Amino acid sequence: MDSVSLKKIAYDKLVTNLDDILKQYRLLLDCVRKEKDLLIAADIELLNESNTLKEQITLKIKALDNSRMNYASELAHIVQADIAQPRLLELAQKMGGSEGEKLRTMHSALEMVIKRLSELNRGNSIYAESALRTVGAALDNFKEQLTGQKTYQNKGKYKSGGETSGHLVKKEA
Repeated sequence: MDSVSLKKIAYDKLVTNLDDILKQYRLLLDCVRKEKDLLIAADIELLNESNTLKEQITLKIKALDNSRMNYASELAHIVQADIAQPRLLELAQKMGGSEGEKLRTMHSALEMVIKRLSELNRGNSIYAESALRTVGAALDNFKEQLTGQKTYQNKGKYKSGGETSGHLVKKEA
């Protein structure tokens, strides 16, 4: 195979991989958006499902990212870019033309989705911390009510009842 076809194959593998990564990040973004509503509703069961889904998506992204590094290194080797730390924008510059523009567009899309994801996650973290503080305060209040007062108080007083004697129910013995 000539260098042009190797370059095309490496480029196609990288672009396909970047598309898959972008899809997974968008799924994760959708999941984090829904998580905010679940935190507000305090639906523990659905929150657990959401966390499981987020973990699965994160694992897929990590696997795809490992493949991306391999594909980017392969393309970097072909276009004479930094093989150890291939950068998407550097590859785009070396590729040039519509292929380079496509890589720049994908880089911008990934950057935008990751930025939005970070912002939403930070906001969700604030909601979660607030909920935990509220639950902690409620538990402290409940504990305080159960334990009662910690000091002795002069509450025990003798109540004098009526001075009448009991009633006879039956006269037979």
